[in-house]
Amino acid sequence: MREHPLFQLTLARMREFVREPEAIFWVFGFPIVMAFALGIAFRNRGPGELRVGVARGAGDSALAATLDRSPRLAAAVLDSATARLQLRTGRVALLVVPGDPLVYRYDSTRTESRLARLEVDAELQRARGRSDVVAVRDERVTEPGSRYIDFLIPGLLGMNLLGSGIWGVGFAVVQARQKKLLKRFMATPMKKSHYLLAFILSRLFFLFVEVVALIGFGWLVFGVGVHGSWLLLAGVTVLGSLAFAGLGLLVASRARTIEGVSGLMNLVMLPMWILSGTFFSYARFPDAMIPFVKALPLTDLNDALRAVMIDGASVAQIAAPLGIVALWGVVSFALALKIFRWR
Repeated sequence: MREHPLFQLTLARMREFVREPEAIFWVFGFPIVMAFALGIAFRNRGPGELRVGVARGAGDSALAATLDRSPRLAAAVLDSATARLQLRTGRVALLVVPGDPLVYRYDSTRTESRLARLEVDAELQRARGRSDVVAVRDERVTEPGSRYIDFLIPGLLGMNLLGSGIWGVGFAVVQARQKKLLKRFMATPMKKSHYLLAFILSRLFFLFVEVVALIGFGWLVFGVGVHGSWLLLAGVTVLGSLAFAGLGLLVASRARTIEGVSGLMNLVMLPMWILSGTFFSYARFPDAMIPFVKALPLTDLNDALRAVMIDGASVAQIAAPLGIVALWGVVSFALALKIFRWR
């Protein structure tokens, strides 16, 4: 077995990877840095104080004092020029213009401004004697899996599998082609399938470290858990890694220069970086785009990872997205095997 060409090629690929510190950082370190930075920036801490402005006019000081009594609001009296500037630049979420009636000036497309409108109106109405008709009671809960970091970690894992699969495989193939190594391999009895499979198998060797490093960091620092089966999560990541390695082989099967393969890889990955729901939900896109978005392999991989980690889904529940990921991998590898050229 040790003399088999597939074993030796896989071992060579693993050694090449370990000898590149930059590659080790981008595969193992960069996702952790991203998770830490975004997890801190978007941690669940509530909206905090909402800054609102009160335009100068009759009764402006009383209005500002009333709003300032709320622990959720910070009000300041502003002249007309300053008020317009701060509202336009987002320094205040809402501007109250004194008068009869009061005018709330705000950008309704901003979530913060809409929340400020509700808080300001409730505070002013209570100050003027409004009584609530219906009695209500708040029950505040924090559910595991509802935080942004719980959404982010599976997306970063999927993005990392995409990047390391396509960039790691694609660059290695084209570099070997530029250095005339592929031309030498062509003169050996080695099969084309062995050479291409070695890239995929070497990816699997480092996959365990990638997954454990990122998920372990999320658990230690932010308390991100895995609510589903660890075995199923491992199977999903293996499938995703194989699919993206196949896609990387397809991209690099004919490219002759680093510049050429870089452009092709960016062309393949950029739509998935933007559309596949790594950093925010793809439900924000128009309904007409959703079928196209769901056909992308990273979208289905992210959906499957989040279903296992957050919802505790079973194999049957994620069979459809896994089928699409597997189809991408099989078709990509088959096409790469068909059109691959040594020269």
